[in-house]
Amino acid sequence: MHALDLPRGIDDPPSLLLWRLDDLIPLILMLIIGILADRLLLFVLLGLGLSRLYGRFRDSRPDGFALHWAYWHGLVPLGARSYPNPFSRCWRG
Repeated sequence: MHALDLPRGIDDPPSLLLWRLDDLIPLILMLIIGILADRLLLFVLLGLGLSRLYGRFRDSRPDGFALHWAYWHGLVPLGARSYPNPFSRCWRG
């Protein structure tokens, strides 16, 4: 049995009961797809596996890596003026 890290400050990631929200997103997404496809058990098991893989991936990377990766690939639109276009790979000074 391993220790469970509970959020203790305002800078900790949001959580739902004992789980971080970013760990629950693959599970909830697969749950919805499973309900729509009428293959609930298969997709819930797939969601559990994806959540576990994402947890391993997240623990081996620095904090904020997933958000940075999603921004770099254009999946998170940040509409502020201070953020450059994620699809501009060449910078001119």
